[in-house]
Amino acid sequence: MNRNFFIEINSHQRNYDGERISGDVFLYRYIKEEDRVIAVLSDGMGHGVKANILATLTATMALNFTREHKEVDRIAEIIMNTLPVCSERKISYSTFTIIDIESTGRATILEYDNPSTIVLRGNQLFDPSWKKVVLEKGKNAGKVLKTCSFKPEKEDRIIFCSDGVSQSGMGSEEFPFGWERDNVATYAASLVTNEASISAIMLAGKIVTMAHKYDRYKARDDISCAIVYFREPRKLLVCTGPPYEKEKDKELASKVSSYKGKVILCGGTTADIVARELNRTIVDELIFEDPELPPESFLDGIDLVTEGILTLQKVNEILKTYNNSVKLGKGPADKIVRLVMESDEIHFVIGTRINIAHQDPNLPVELEIRRTVVKRIARLLEEKWLKNVSFEYI
Repeated sequence: MNRNFFIEINSHQRNYDGERISGDVFLYRYIKEEDRVIAVLSDGMGHGVKANILATLTATMALNFTREHKEVDRIAEIIMNTLPVCSERKISYSTFTIIDIESTGRATILEYDNPSTIVLRGNQLFDPSWKKVVLEKGKNAGKVLKTCSFKPEKEDRIIFCSDGVSQSGMGSEEFPFGWERDNVATYAASLVTNEASISAIMLAGKIVTMAHKYDRYKARDDISCAIVYFREPRKLLVCTGPPYEKEKDKELASKVSSYKGKVILCGGTTADIVARELNRTIVDELIFEDPELPPESFLDGIDLVTEGILTLQKVNEILKTYNNSVKLGKGPADKIVRLVMESDEIHFVIGTRINIAHQDPNLPVELEIRRTVVKRIARLLEEKWLKNVSFEYI
């Protein structure tokens, strides 16, 4: 990304009490060729499967139409006219909030019937100057949507919720009209004041938990909160494989020692080279936390030292199905995934010397050449987790 900050996006949801599926749907996508991020939160009417289908339809349409650079009111019109309308109440079956962040850094928000989006600049409420969009034709003529466009700065947060958050606690003494958007904003600002670098997932989780508490721990609607956080990128260097020429060993060690961020070494030979060049000693761990993999080692100044290809293979397998609710173990591959998830910019330095051990025809086919495995990992990190991944071959 050519911006000077990283965009962290995450969400937290709690289903309507007793439902196994959420009627709120949150989708986001990083469009690499345009260096652009689009996120959508849609709330289907009611709860359960029917609400989920309507919200999924809305969110998917919103993503696709926004991606095509259609005008804001045109996007709104197409979605609203495509959605079925409730025969009794004459209202659309789902609401939506769309956030579109372009490569220039400009963010555009379009919302229909969701609680008003909160923008925090640091711990202060920021007004992005909203405008109204009135639909002119079709069955939704006269419907009003809201939109705004602004240039986010570092440490800005965009907080958008379903009405399960703003209406939580409705009818209680404390909140007769529900928790309401302004109270949610005040609460979010207080959390940021207490912990300036609180992550998107933590902040969303705390807001949803508080709404659930106001509903006396029996959610009366699907409760969803999504957050876009613009911040300083956290960096990670992953070195795997020895350099093609022995003369480059010194260069590899110097990249490792001068790196401003966390460092992982994947591969025994790679770790031996760095230890030798930096005049440090590797200490091997003898406890097998993962029966499928050799244990990790320790090297002063390095965050994690693991075996190479087998461990990277396993990292790829974990990442394929990884999400916020997956509990990671203590094995070397799990530790790599944890470090990767805590980082935003991941730089792979890939040694190109062929490892004799992996040319044995009796070894399983999964022992693909390092490059392929790393590329697969990179694709998952970019597409699913919006990570900024770069490569260097040595």
